[in-house]
Amino acid sequence: MCGIAGLLGAHDLDAAEAEVRRMIAGLTHRGPDGVRIARHGAHVLAHARLSIIDLEGGWQPLSAAGSTVIGNGEIYNYVELTKSFGLSDRLATGSDFEPLLHLYREKGPDALGFLRGMFGLCLIGGDGRVFLARDPFGIKPLYCVETDNGLAFASEPKVLAQPPFVEPSLALRQDLLALGYRLGAPPFGVQALAPGEVVEWRDGALIRSQSRLPKRSTARPAPQTEAEALNALDAVLQESITVHQRSDVPYGLFLSGGVDSSIIAAMMARLNSRPVTAFTCGFDAPGATDERARAARVADHLGLDWREVVFDEEDFWRLAPVAALRLDDPTTDFACLPTLKLAEAAKGTLTVVLSGEGGDELFAGYGRYRRALRPAWLGGRAAEPQIKATYLPDKGAAALDRWRKAGRSDQGSRLGRAQAADIATWLPNDLLLKLDRMLMAEGLEGRTPFLDREVAQFAYSLPDSLKVKGRMGKWLLRLWLAKHCPVADPFARKQGFTVPVETWIAPRARDIGARLKACQGLDGLITPADREAVFSDDAHASARWPLIFTALWWNIHFGGMSVDDARAAVVGR
Repeated sequence: MCGIAGLLGAHDLDAAEAEVRRMIAGLTHRGPDGVRIARHGAHVLAHARLSIIDLEGGWQPLSAAGSTVIGNGEIYNYVELTKSFGLSDRLATGSDFEPLLHLYREKGPDALGFLRGMFGLCLIGGDGRVFLARDPFGIKPLYCVETDNGLAFASEPKVLAQPPFVEPSLALRQDLLALGYRLGAPPFGVQALAPGEVVEWRDGALIRSQSRLPKRSTARPAPQTEAEALNALDAVLQESITVHQRSDVPYGLFLSGGVDSSIIAAMMARLNSRPVTAFTCGFDAPGATDERARAARVADHLGLDWREVVFDEEDFWRLAPVAALRLDDPTTDFACLPTLKLAEAAKGTLTVVLSGEGGDELFAGYGRYRRALRPAWLGGRAAEPQIKATYLPDKGAAALDRWRKAGRSDQGSRLGRAQAADIATWLPNDLLLKLDRMLMAEGLEGRTPFLDREVAQFAYSLPDSLKVKGRMGKWLLRLWLAKHCPVADPFARKQGFTVPVETWIAPRARDIGARLKACQGLDGLITPADREAVFSDDAHASARWPLIFTALWWNIHFGGMSVDDARAAVVGR
């Protein structure tokens, strides 16, 4: 995993290189092992490397077979592509990206459809065509903006712009408060490639297509029985985690103690002869949801090298503005804070971390999915996000309408359509964005074995009855865990990764409400008087954190404040 930046189709190469050097300097946290910059015709490319595979030979920009590539992420099936297309005698490195260059010579841009992995990349073909591409689930980010000197692109949006930045639209900020993440364009006046999108830069113009890279491979027959489904799940999980472990540096996992991470832990324990290193975060607050005890049981049963990390109130206030700084494409998901604390703890021990994102979306883990399956007379309703920002002038209706349009799908069952909506919105714009930014802040690579094209194909083939049974989601995953790691208590009620933010905010609430009266980033969303009201009435406690984060984020990215000054402006010293 790395940081990439570049400028395509420049008419002033010296100016382009200076601009690219500025951009990549802002991405060295993503690639702390070194920076390489190269000119390629009218293009300038830069790569800040986090060395994972082929530590000596895998430097980019990488050129072979007449083409050049820079990429952020991993191509997990590079070994299989090498064998399938007889490339071994043509490869000059062990890089996971080099097979793509040889495949492009044979297949042209269709070569991108063979990739199994997570990536944001720029490919300059030997035929002169230039492409930007993002992986099908949007695990890795990629942004671009058209300039007077060509098309600039980068792994993070802020480096594409220079002050004074274009202020984010009211719609973006409404989405942030009502949903917790954006649906439209990112801040700073840039564009984001959609998950699976491939764009071409041709004759000074950006060519965007409606086609997308597939989230899954060829059609898989649906399992006919529960036993058949369990056997197939075991095989597909083992194969996915095997390729997700491909690394020349230490790897491990984040273990919450829930179903998804426990499955990954159990399979990693099966596949590794040495104890797998696992980190778990717990919360030091009265009444907080804390899965350390369950994680400890799983770790002991599997023989993991288990590390416990404690997140307390001091961490909350220390890390909140740091997360706001790193999330230049924002999400108010408070789980970013313990994720950042875990990344701090794992740095120096691990370089690659496997995580359970995607299990809920692919295998139907959320309670609102079960509500979507019920008839209306039993309380059934659409699986839509809950709007907590009722202080917005329209009570969040505009944001919800944008969500409905972005997540609309006419394919599959009612459950399948609900899952597709989350995969199109919540997953790339919240969960995966959070994982990318928080781990990259500490120079770690996060990998998500559930969000794999073979696992996705299997999940899509399942009937609803193997995803949801009664009041239990992820039914098939729970059956697998009951067989292979029963101490994980797979049929326990889902708890979620809940941070006790309301407990920690409450003692400072009135003071924060008074301070937020002056925050320009909240103008047009909530009146100064209502800001104070939210922080003085405990009935609105759940609405406080999004306002705090938005204020921190605005002060840092648009108010020119440092992390410490932003914290002081919102919560005091």
